[in-house]
Amino acid sequence: MRLEGKVVLITGGSRGQGETEADLFVKEGAKVVIADILEPEGNAVVAQIREGGGDASFIRLDVTSEDDWQDAVEFTLNTYGRLDILINNAAIYKRTPIVQTGLDEWNRIMDINSTGVFLGTKHAVPAMQKSGGGSIINISSTAGLVGSERGSAYGASKGSVRLFTKYTAIQHAGDGIRANSIHPGPIDTEMIRDNISTPEDRAESEARVPLGRIGTVMDVAYGALFLASDESSFMTGAELVIDGGVTAR
Repeated sequence: MRLEGKVVLITGGSRGQGETEADLFVKEGAKVVIADILEPEGNAVVAQIREGGGDASFIRLDVTSEDDWQDAVEFTLNTYGRLDILINNAAIYKRTPIVQTGLDEWNRIMDINSTGVFLGTKHAVPAMQKSGGGSIINISSTAGLVGSERGSAYGASKGSVRLFTKYTAIQHAGDGIRANSIHPGPIDTEMIRDNISTPEDRAESEARVPLGRIGTVMDVAYGALFLASDESSFMTGAELVIDGGVTAR
């Protein structure tokens, strides 16, 4: 198994992309801490994993709270003795154009999508240093690579994640810590479905993808698995684009 003995902390792991990553990583031998504000959903995921013979735990985490991050990393170390992999997955998405975006909405998106990644990295790095290294995987977006007619705050937050990942990679390469970002295109998650609610919206999104379909959460989860495993041991500060060809145009 590709992650035998590894300990993984996944934010936003109670549903969607994070839940899929948790399930996949456990099947590959990892012990998983699911960190999320959605407590009933997170505990349900943990129960399901344990029923299948896997090892998982849940802790409530608001990614915008530094105290919560300190508690989450401490909980991981107390429960499993180490931290090898951090997946900064938690995010929110709004499609609001620039002039219609309120300051509160801008700040909320930046706090969760960008500041949350900073805080997670800040507190995970010392734990990984004690473990002899690790892998940080930041879920960005194609919106962090190219512009769009909508979602300005979201795109800005994800562009921040992209560049912050490179700073992390450079500053902690000597610690044996790798940091890479994943840039999904349109993926069939609840977050996207909330914003692409009509058949017309979905058809528009599919038409932008050269491969002709919306991506699945497994498409992204397998990319995260690669970056978490030793198969990507010579990758750091890189962008893994999983978008069906959207950014190739």
